[in-house]
Amino acid sequence: MNATTTSAADAKLSMTRVLLCGAMVVTTSMGIRHGFGLWLQPITMERGWTRETFSFAIAVQNLCWGLAGPLAGMVADRFGAFRVLLAGSLLYALGLLGMAASASGWAFTATAGVLMGVAQAGTTYAIVYGVIGRNIAAEKRSWAMGVAAAAGSFGQFLMVPVENWLIGHAGWQNALFVLAAVALVIMPLAVGLRERPQQGGPAHGARQSIGSALREAFGYRSFQLLMAGYFVCGFQLVFIGVHMPSYLKDRGLSPQVATVALALIGLFNVFGTYAAGSLGEKVPKRYLLSGIYALRVLAMIAFLSVPVSPMTVYLFAAMMGFLWLSTVPPTNAVVAQIFGVQHMSMLGGFVFLSHQVGSFLGVWLGGKLYDATGSYDIVWWLAVALGVMAALVNLPVREGAIERHAAAA
Repeated sequence: MNATTTSAADAKLSMTRVLLCGAMVVTTSMGIRHGFGLWLQPITMERGWTRETFSFAIAVQNLCWGLAGPLAGMVADRFGAFRVLLAGSLLYALGLLGMAASASGWAFTATAGVLMGVAQAGTTYAIVYGVIGRNIAAEKRSWAMGVAAAAGSFGQFLMVPVENWLIGHAGWQNALFVLAAVALVIMPLAVGLRERPQQGGPAHGARQSIGSALREAFGYRSFQLLMAGYFVCGFQLVFIGVHMPSYLKDRGLSPQVATVALALIGLFNVFGTYAAGSLGEKVPKRYLLSGIYALRVLAMIAFLSVPVSPMTVYLFAAMMGFLWLSTVPPTNAVVAQIFGVQHMSMLGGFVFLSHQVGSFLGVWLGGKLYDATGSYDIVWWLAVALGVMAALVNLPVREGAIERHAAAA
């Protein structure tokens, strides 16, 4: 082993440290945001807003999260995740405080939408997965990503009942103040993900420029297909996550049913994401992704075809929870497998941008079409149709490392 290789190896963080701190960061950031649907009715009722007003702000949040993701990823790839996580934690807290204080729809969009969207770009999967990719061996990478995603899922399971309790006992504004303090916990956790400078550049070949990496990725068919599938993932999940409580209340069910359903999604998501990360080491990831989208379609059709009751809601939540973020480990592992880890946070950010464009349309159309028709039915069936498309577009994805010519490098 030469001096450059030895130095690079010494610079890596331990797997235990990366997984522990990374999992806690994702648990905190994803746990807080998973319960935002619980605020839809108390905020709109007190402020006198329509559901579209709230939905539009959360849609902007998802879009800004996606737009800021590639930039946050570039900074994290170049300077390390530590600085990005610090800034994201602070913005997260400020966004939650602004969400509580906003008295107009535009102010709510600026804080709950723009500010918090940028904050989430700097505190969630793309940033943490970049650290995992750079510090954990390739043969364990999909599994490690599954562990981090499972941690985010546990945060969803843990935080939804906590947030519901805070709203009920302290009021929706004070609940947001408490969550702002919780968001600052990401700062000390970021210290554990502070990477030491690596000497000598990548282990193989010259450093690839950002422009070259982007041209290569966006000109590659499999990258385009992964982005298309992730668009559908965002549309489905954010529509369900934000509008499920209101949908169930409209069908005559108590708010407690929605709280239990969201918590079940988080709980079963723990098992689903871990299983997806583990299976990604054993079976082709394109087949795994296609199967996940197909099972989501079947779950939604079954849910829409039976009478709504607490039991059918809980069964649907458990099924969707198992499939909820199970696309995350295999999708990001394929990106690393094809293009390497040098620009992983940035490329993961671009794939996630597609996810967030879908999220924007899912949550906004949910509110828009509900106000126009008095029903969520159109959006439910649109989510089903898109799921069929996603199941098909993932099948042709090539998972092998991209061939690079020496002259191009």
